[in-house]
Amino acid sequence: MLDPDGLNVWSDQQLVGYLWRNTQGLIGFRYEEEWLAQGEFAISHTLPLQQEDFTPEDSLAHRFFANLLPEGGVRDQIVRDLKIANTDFDLLRAIGGECAGALSILQAEHQPLTEHEYHKVSDEELANLVARRGQVYTWTANERPRLSLAGAQDKCPILVKDDTYWLPKKESPSSHILKFELSDYRHLPAYETFTTVLAEAIGLPVVDIQLHSIDNTHYALIERYDRYSLENGQIARLHQEDFCQALGFGHERKYQEDGGPTFADCYRLIQEVSTDPANDVQHLLRWQAFNVLAGNSDGHAKNLSLLHQTNGEIRLAPFYDLVCTRAIERIDFHLAFSVGEERNPGVVTFKHWDTLANHCGLRPQFLRDQVQSVATELLENLESAREKFESLCGEYAALQRIEQVVTKQCQRTLNE
Repeated sequence: MLDPDGLNVWSDQQLVGYLWRNTQGLIGFRYEEEWLAQGEFAISHTLPLQQEDFTPEDSLAHRFFANLLPEGGVRDQIVRDLKIANTDFDLLRAIGGECAGALSILQAEHQPLTEHEYHKVSDEELANLVARRGQVYTWTANERPRLSLAGAQDKCPILVKDDTYWLPKKESPSSHILKFELSDYRHLPAYETFTTVLAEAIGLPVVDIQLHSIDNTHYALIERYDRYSLENGQIARLHQEDFCQALGFGHERKYQEDGGPTFADCYRLIQEVSTDPANDVQHLLRWQAFNVLAGNSDGHAKNLSLLHQTNGEIRLAPFYDLVCTRAIERIDFHLAFSVGEERNPGVVTFKHWDTLANHCGLRPQFLRDQVQSVATELLENLESAREKFESLCGEYAALQRIEQVVTKQCQRTLNE
């Protein structure tokens, strides 16, 4: 039986399908017949276009849509602020209007906005927003935004237009994401910015990120790769799904150690789905080498995504959430994806890379060459990457911790 409070799933002005929940709170999904008839895209690799329901009992729909939601303490804070039940369905109903990708999830009686609406953020409001790490629910209570971004870190979608920030109202699309300092990790925005600059310096496709500050507090401004501007200046959405969604895993299993996808699973997904697998698997391999050598131990399956481009191609999305976590005390240094069954990046050897190559069906020497190339390029570009960062953001002494991690890891690998 359908839930009388069911939800509609939209892509722009097109109805994609319907969500409902059973008595146990599990979510089901059905495609709208017109969406199927027009041959539109499947919203997930795990939810192919079909007339049959994806029932709550098979959990495929539930895992896909729950992956759109915030996690951990961020989720708990939203539940408290909005005074709603802490269930996936209730959260989707409350904040599912502006998610990652092209989908908007609205109550059945609501139609998508035909004109986007925004609140201009004053300098005082921006300072408050940064100080409160993106909690916008109270000071926009009259026209509460419906913003849902997955992950455990505080972040806030924003529209940037003419160097001015605008907070989306209701389900209006954003163009950027703000990410904030945390009480225990105040260097996080700077570390993410510098690590991303370093990845770009060795040729990895990455998001555009800038470090800003207000009232002596830093925040990162990240351009969304799943949004683009139309000729009339409006923001349009591109569909994307992270690798947990594409492989059918819940967000609680984003780490391999917790029963989540392996790197080889992700490699095979790209081979199967990408319209340019040769380039995309190359980027994926270098991303994993970069994570090991540049100290990003949090490169898990939700930090990889497939992007549906305007020309119909499906490509590996630009890399995001790149942070040298090994430069931050109290963060687990073990790798999210093991290398040849080894999760400690400080002891990974070419023997482990050979095992990973075999798991992916690659020649071990080919992967060895990729790892050596990344190590060499990181050492060659480390100084210039810091100079680029400082030219844009000013001096930042704490970056020395990242440089030490990168230098040690690369030299150890090249001297093996």
